[in-house]
Amino acid sequence: MSLEFTSDEMMTVGAARSLDDGAKCFVGIGLPSTAANLARRTHAPNLVLIYESGTLGTKPDRLPLSIGDGVLADTADSVISVPEIFNYWLQPGRIDIGFLGGAQVDRFGNINTTVIGGDYRNPKVRLPGAGGAPEIAASCREVLIVMRMSPRSFVDRVDFVTSLGYGTGKGDREALGLRGRGPVKVITDLGVLRPDPETCELTLTELSPGSTVEQARAAVGWDLKVADDLGTQDPPSENELEVLRALKATV
Repeated sequence: MSLEFTSDEMMTVGAARSLDDGAKCFVGIGLPSTAANLARRTHAPNLVLIYESGTLGTKPDRLPLSIGDGVLADTADSVISVPEIFNYWLQPGRIDIGFLGGAQVDRFGNINTTVIGGDYRNPKVRLPGAGGAPEIAASCREVLIVMRMSPRSFVDRVDFVTSLGYGTGKGDREALGLRGRGPVKVITDLGVLRPDPETCELTLTELSPGSTVEQARAAVGWDLKVADDLGTQDPPSENELEVLRALKATV
């Protein structure tokens, strides 16, 4: 009997599966945090969760409400200062994966969490801002992005580059001397996008169960390319759904 699940659940499970056991992961609040905590409770019990507030190896028994949630410090292997997180762990490239979300992402994996419309001083919408995301995007060995797909969020060009993906294409990161590889995967509710090896433009490589290429193309603001060997994600297992739903029930 097939299990019933939502597109958001598929996205979160797909994001969790992207995290390897034992990896050191710098986690953003929201969807990235949910996926990382799901991974630690399923296939990756030795996943090392690091939050911007200075908690290393935290093992929260519920989803944290913010990076300042006390459960992160209470369950951490160590709590250090924010400057040490960035200067010693992040900037020298000691963290394997940066896990980010955003308000906008464009065809080259650049993320906006700063402003929508207008200019920086007079935007239509002012967003929460950068936090540590620019450093995460620049210095982690690789970056994963998890976002719901819509034309409003997946745009041809972000209104403001908060966190650099591949800039305007291949070679921009190297020209800026950035340490990390950049975004290697964008996990969405409709499927998975990866950068093209030649151009670094995000390309649809996997569909979520029940989704179509037409739906994915309609949900982005550019002419989305599709991989020749387009695959389909495996649906969530009973255990993954059970753990995810129990985890979200603790919020």
